[in-house]
Amino acid sequence: MIGIMEPLLPMLVAAPLLIGGVLLAVPRQHLLRHILGAGTLAAMLVGAIALVIVTSDGTVLAHQIALWPGGVSIPFVADAFSSLILAVAAIMGAVSFQYMIASGEARSPSITSFVLILMGGVAGALLTADLFNLFVFIEVMLLPSYGLLVILSRRADMGGSRLYVTVNLLASTLFLAGVGLIYAVEGTVNLAELAGAADEPATAIAAAVCLAAIAVKAALFPVHGWLGRAYAAASPAVAALFSGLHTKIAIYIVYRISSVVFEGDGTWMLAILVLAAATLVVGAFAALGEGELRPLLVFQMISGIGFILVGVALFTPLGLAAGVVYMVHHMIVMGCLLLIAGAIEQTYGSGKLDRIAGLRTREPLLTAAFVVGALSLAGLPPFSGFVAKFALVLAS
Repeated sequence: MIGIMEPLLPMLVAAPLLIGGVLLAVPRQHLLRHILGAGTLAAMLVGAIALVIVTSDGTVLAHQIALWPGGVSIPFVADAFSSLILAVAAIMGAVSFQYMIASGEARSPSITSFVLILMGGVAGALLTADLFNLFVFIEVMLLPSYGLLVILSRRADMGGSRLYVTVNLLASTLFLAGVGLIYAVEGTVNLAELAGAADEPATAIAAAVCLAAIAVKAALFPVHGWLGRAYAAASPAVAALFSGLHTKIAIYIVYRISSVVFEGDGTWMLAILVLAAATLVVGAFAALGEGELRPLLVFQMISGIGFILVGVALFTPLGLAAGVVYMVHHMIVMGCLLLIAGAIEQTYGSGKLDRIAGLRTREPLLTAAFVVGALSLAGLPPFSGFVAKFALVLAS
């Protein structure tokens, strides 16, 4: 099984990228576009689940592209952590795309291609074992994201899209500078070769530059303010898709660099813990002042980012496991709640809390789904949020 799965790792990246490019040539409003898009996302989910099964016992899959030697070829590596996040990301991509089709957001001929290219970048960012290629795949994720924002944003609010593009361009530039500094100091950007390299002060500072850039993308306090404006301006499906992909991929990178390069060094983990705690509190209090459903959920998402990063800051087996569980829980629950909020907006023309009173009687199924998601987000038993939060308390 391992011998079969390793060569297939690049296909999880290449297939959506290639099909997304080919679909741009399909005639406008052609049913084939939606069929191929949904089929590709389903195939990615099947492949990700297969990776989870193979790596669940601690097996690590690795593959070098073509016959290039190490250090030149693009290395792909899958372990239980990356496989799990890839599987959840594939679920989010498939569900959000179905929402786009049902709501009519996928009418534009380029939307399906943008979603597939975005998912290809996500798979590449999760599976690559090289920091420079990580930067490349982050950019592959961002380019179609800009298109999705511009095409599907609220017509009266393009400021959020411009803010998203500006912030991410600056963060990407800073991340590339950090990668360059690491290469200048260590002579490599392969994560496996950088294990424990933060013992050298110069390498630690270079890696900290990378973490600072990723903190911007993860919307960590005090650089979190852009997220509320950008996601509130996006369409419901795009906001749900980005909530489960962009910020969570950034958090995944924080986990990787912290655990591999810094190896849980106490000084650096303390800094992450302080910022995570501040993010948790600021996001929760910011939500109190919102009178509209989707912005309220976005600030709760920022608070959840703080919860997830507490796990890596503790850097114990239970803390890391609790953080990963909370990340999976948050990707699914927050995506669910944002899609429900979007359905309410599209059906009733507003997401303002004072204008959607009485939904319990008019939309009982939608209300029930929202209540389950909200209770899980709040951490009430027996929902997933309770398990994750209780594990974080025990780890603390």
